[in-house]
Amino acid sequence: MREKAVLEMRNIYKTFPGVKALQNVDFTLCEGEIHALMGENGAGKSTLIKVLTGVYQKDSGSVYMKGHGKPILIRSPQEAQKYGISTVYQEISLCPNLSVAENMYIGRGEGALLNWKQMNESAGKILKSLGIAVKPEQQLASCSLAVQQMVAIARAVDMECKVLILDEPTSSLDESEVAKLFKLMRDLKARGVGIIFVTHFLDQVYEVCDKITVLRDGTLVGEYEISDLPRVQLVSKMLGKELDDMADIKGDNSAASEKTNEPPVFEAKGLCSTEGIKPFDFYIRKGEVNGFTGLLGSGRSECVRAIFGADKVTGGQVKMGGKSVKITKPIDAMKQGIAYLAEDRKRDGIVGDLSVRDNIILALQVKTGFFKPFSKAKATEFAEKYIKLLDIKTASVHTPIKSLSGGNQQKVLLARWLLTNPQYLILDEPTRGIDVGTKIDIQKLVLKLASEGMSVTFISSETDEMLRTCSRLVVMRDRKVVGELSGDELTQNMIMATIAGGEEA
Repeated sequence: MREKAVLEMRNIYKTFPGVKALQNVDFTLCEGEIHALMGENGAGKSTLIKVLTGVYQKDSGSVYMKGHGKPILIRSPQEAQKYGISTVYQEISLCPNLSVAENMYIGRGEGALLNWKQMNESAGKILKSLGIAVKPEQQLASCSLAVQQMVAIARAVDMECKVLILDEPTSSLDESEVAKLFKLMRDLKARGVGIIFVTHFLDQVYEVCDKITVLRDGTLVGEYEISDLPRVQLVSKMLGKELDDMADIKGDNSAASEKTNEPPVFEAKGLCSTEGIKPFDFYIRKGEVNGFTGLLGSGRSECVRAIFGADKVTGGQVKMGGKSVKITKPIDAMKQGIAYLAEDRKRDGIVGDLSVRDNIILALQVKTGFFKPFSKAKATEFAEKYIKLLDIKTASVHTPIKSLSGGNQQKVLLARWLLTNPQYLILDEPTRGIDVGTKIDIQKLVLKLASEGMSVTFISSETDEMLRTCSRLVVMRDRKVVGELSGDELTQNMIMATIAGGEEA
C-alpha cells in the first residue's frame, strides 16, 4: 500500500446486465485526507461506494485496508463497519423519534450501552469532543438537518471509523450549516480520519478537499491534488471534453422572435423555491429554444420545477405574455399553457400499468377535469394521432407502457404534453438513456416545434446536444445562475469556463 494510505481499491470491476458500471477503477485514500469523488450522473461514484461498503459485490479487483496484510473481503455494510468504514448518506438513516444518544448507540449489538445514564454521558463526551452543540437526551426530530448529519457522523466516529464516506451531505444545508459541517470534517481530518466526500458542489470541493478523483462512464479519469486541477480543468475531465478539441457545433438556431417587440411568453423575476435555488430571473420568447446548463446538481432541474410549480415556490413574480399570473402548483402552470416533461420518467412520468393510450391522454384529462372524461373513441383518436406523428413503436394503443423501450416511453410522454397544445414546453433530460436514433428524432422535433412558434426550454447533461438545439443558455453552478450565453458565446469552452467561475481555459 501507498505510504500513509488507509484504504486502497485496485482494478475494481462491476457489471450489471448490459452495463459496465466500473472498469479497472483505482482509488486511494490517505489518513487525515479529505478526498472528493467527482463525476457526472452514471460516472460510477455510487457503485464504487457501494462496492466499498458491501452493498454490491465486485466482480474482480482488490480492496486493502491499513493494518491488514492481504486484501479484505467486504460482503455487507456490517462487515464494512467492522473494518472501520462508515457512511453518512444524503438521506439520513437515523430514527427521528429516538433521542440523540439512542441514535448513536442503536443497533450496536453486543457491547452496546444499556445503562441510560452511562449512554447519555458517553454520547455527551463524544458530542462535546466534536463540538456538536446538542444534548444527548434531545429528540433527534427536534434537531436541524445539519445537526442530524453531525449526529450520524458522531455515531460513525464513535465506532472507531477510519474511513468516513459523506455522500452528498450538504445538499439540504444552508451556508451556515455547511460551515459547521466543514469545521467538523477538518477536526476529523486532524485526528487522522480519511474522508471520502461525494458532492456536486464545485465551490465546496475547492474549499475543503485535499485531492480529487474523477470518474467518467465507469472508468478512472485520474487522481489530482486540489492545487493541480483548476476548476475549468475539473469540469473538462468530468464532461469528457478536452479543451484543445472543442469545435463549436452550433448551427443557425437564432430565435426570430428576439427581433420583435412582443413580451416574452414566460418571464420570472426573483423566482426561488424550497429546493435551495437562489432567486433567479428568466424569460423565453415565442419560437425560442433556450436551456439551463451546468453540472449535475447545479440546480437546472430545480429551476424548471419552480417554473412549473412542481416544487413549492417561496418568492418571485411570474408573467405570461406580459401579464402577472400566479403559479403555485402544476395545474396552475398547465392552465397557463405550460407543459413539463420531468427528468425521471419512471418516477414522475409513466404510469407503468396503464396503456399507451391512457398515458398519452393523462395530462389533457387532468387539465380538462376528471368529471369530463373522454370517450374511448376520442382517447384512441388522440393516441393514434401522436403514435403516428412521433413514430412510437407499440403493438397497439392498448399495450401497457411498461412494455415499451425507454425511447418509446419517452415519446409517449412527449405525446402526453403535446396533446395539451402548450405555448411553452419544458423538457428536462428528454434524451437520457435512449438510443441515438430516438435522440435525433427528439432534437429534430424540438426545432420543428420552435419553428411553428412553440417556446421550448431544453435541459441535457450532454452539452453537444444543448448547443445543437438552444439559441440561449442560462448557466448554473451550486444552485445559482452564474451566467447567460448566446450567439458566438455558445461554445463548449465558454460553457465550461462559466461553470468553473470565469476561469479561462
